[in-house]
Amino acid sequence: MSSTTVEELNEPTRSAGSDTAGPKRLGLALLVICAAQLMIVLDGTIVNIALPHIERDLGFSQANLQWVITIYTLAFGGVLLLGGRLGDLYGRRRMFVWGVVLFTVSSLAAGIAQNEQTMLVARAVQGLGGALAAPNALALITTTFPAGKERNKAMGVFAAMSGAGAAIGLILGGALTEIDWRWNFFINLPIGLVVAVLGQRILTESEDGQGSLDVPGAITSIAGLSSLVYGLTHAASTSWGDATTVGFLVAGVVLLAAFVVIETRVSHPLLPMRIPGDRTRGTSNFVMLVVGAGMFAMFYFLGIYIQTILGYSALKTGLAFLPFSVGIVVAAQVASLLVSRVDPRWISGPGAAFAAVGMWGFTHLTPQSTYTADLLPWIVVLAFGLGLIFVPMTLTAVHAVDHEDSSSASAVLNTMQQVGGALGLATLSTIFVNNVADRVAQLTASAPTGGAAPTREQAAAAARAIQAEAFTYGAGRAYLVAAIMIAVAGVITVAFLTVKHDELANDVAAPAHMG
Repeated sequence: MSSTTVEELNEPTRSAGSDTAGPKRLGLALLVICAAQLMIVLDGTIVNIALPHIERDLGFSQANLQWVITIYTLAFGGVLLLGGRLGDLYGRRRMFVWGVVLFTVSSLAAGIAQNEQTMLVARAVQGLGGALAAPNALALITTTFPAGKERNKAMGVFAAMSGAGAAIGLILGGALTEIDWRWNFFINLPIGLVVAVLGQRILTESEDGQGSLDVPGAITSIAGLSSLVYGLTHAASTSWGDATTVGFLVAGVVLLAAFVVIETRVSHPLLPMRIPGDRTRGTSNFVMLVVGAGMFAMFYFLGIYIQTILGYSALKTGLAFLPFSVGIVVAAQVASLLVSRVDPRWISGPGAAFAAVGMWGFTHLTPQSTYTADLLPWIVVLAFGLGLIFVPMTLTAVHAVDHEDSSSASAVLNTMQQVGGALGLATLSTIFVNNVADRVAQLTASAPTGGAAPTREQAAAAARAIQAEAFTYGAGRAYLVAAIMIAVAGVITVAFLTVKHDELANDVAAPAHMG
């Protein structure tokens, strides 16, 4: 965040009906909220690079190692809707701070873990803490900052942190793993403690909401989302036809269908259907699901490509994604300035076009490609496009939401991103695996036969060359599908996101009260 932005946001504003304006230093409030969001988002990728070290030190089996990632994803994605509703009912600042505290304490537990059981429990609790904090962080942005210029700038910074968090996680993961993998968790302690203390002192508390907690809705949403996310994650490592995959996907769909029925009949639903049912919000959430699907899969395949094909170290791999983070931050600031003058669809639509072109650029990667000439330009184009998408989509996803629904609307957006990431990885991994197998068979069949038998070294080198060629071919097909997905999201944005920029400027939530 630039110093200019902080200074402008530091000017106090005055809420209607109160003698104070909420936080007197809006810039500091924004730093607190975005620090928490960054900490939560980057945790989805920061641990990836440390997995081999965790496997060795804690005695994980290869089969159980993936649970270090999966159990966090399940807890986070499954509980987001409940976390948002708890904020609406019992106070957004309260749930935000408690979520950060829970996340921080569990980070300490993960960092000192001596066996796989402790690690997995700690990771699950981290996910729960993130599910409490994340939706209420975005809701605090919408209820703390007045609509218009101030909120647009705040959303620009928040969206940049959300979008760049995965890349920053890879950079930090590489650097901290070089020291000790446990620092991937310990890094959260000072950040979490400062955020919790300042959040309690600076952020504005909302009034307790009306109604009671929808327990049947909570149970079916948690079970349904967790089952769906697990089924998608399992499909990525096995196949769509695997019995476990099918069973969890079917169970997830049935439970979520039951959840929708429950929400239409209870007096105080966990997720009021007016939130996703609105055309603007529905379009925004769908687009973020599709874009999230492409982005998370991109990180997965590019991370492998950079390490195995280009031969980069863990630290160098993380640094290779630095331009991605910078590109999103720059584009998010551009979008936050444009959104008060240009309708959202004319920012996100071209952004999707940029992102699709960037993703298409990766389809040309080969084992002989270089980072500077063949990879870096497309990373920059993709990042710039995504930055233009995230800010308008984040604003429109919570457009015209009643004050009492702010956290729930934010939770829907977070949930779409989580489900999108799992869906994208599962779908594009299947495309990747099938194309790799076909390419290996094709290259093996076309290999020259006869003549002198190759030496062991020559045979090994030939096998590595085939695998490298097959990997880039399979990943290229996955990138192509991801590019098409993002392009379609852009068309949907232009066609259906008809909200005007002046409507966003007048999108004023009911004032929060000081705690």
